[in-house]
Amino acid sequence: MTNPQFQEAKPVALVDVKEMLENIQKRDEKLNFRSNKAKEYVDAFVTIEGKKKEVLLKKLQNLSLTRLRDEHFTKIIDFLPRTPNELKAVLQAYPLSLPKKDQDSIVAAVTESL
Repeated sequence: MTNPQFQEAKPVALVDVKEMLENIQKRDEKLNFRSNKAKEYVDAFVTIEGKKKEVLLKKLQNLSLTRLRDEHFTKIIDFLPRTPNELKAVLQAYPLSLPKKDQDSIVAAVTESL
């Protein structure tokens, strides 16, 4: 058997997963059971387009918040919090505390890009 090695680990936004599944479906014409379930989930919950995702990611990165990493940006893009309370709910899984000013700037960037 082969022993696969990870080259890199990076978070992937649901928008990117949707695009990947669409490309796989074009290539293979039919998705397997798990891919179909993933496609159903992504179709139900993804509300942003790929171009808007890139714009929002650049805005979030330009805020220069040192505490936020790529996985935080990905979660923000996936859930698109529109209030500071929604942002807290999205980021509660991480040991992260943000000042009110930073929370407001993140929410403002999200609402601008929608």
